[in-house]
Amino acid sequence: MKTTRPNTGLPQLSAVVAPEDLNCGDFVAALNVIYQLPSFMWGCDSSIPPDEPVLVQFRAPNAGMPLKIKAICLPFVFVKMPNGTTQTMDVRQTQFVRLQTEYAEHVWNELK
Repeated sequence: MKTTRPNTGLPQLSAVVAPEDLNCGDFVAALNVIYQLPSFMWGCDSSIPPDEPVLVQFRAPNAGMPLKIKAICLPFVFVKMPNGTTQTMDVRQTQFVRLQTEYAEHVWNELK
């Protein structure tokens, strides 16, 4: 029996998902991206050893874009974008949120 959620008109929330909770077929979006930068770029801070990388977190440039998970082999996730292109993403570098199916399918169809 297929159940549907009543449309209350209220906004839906996406939720951060742990890498081990990802499943094939899920709609996700990249929320944050973590970049490693050499610590010598922080020359004014002598408390960081010069050979230690510094992790800097930024908002993902395509945050909110629905991605459909096609395959998982942690730490890598193979995703498909609405335009049909595919990409491999690293969960150590990307924080994912699980999107509500109604939202993701609507955006997916509009962006095709």
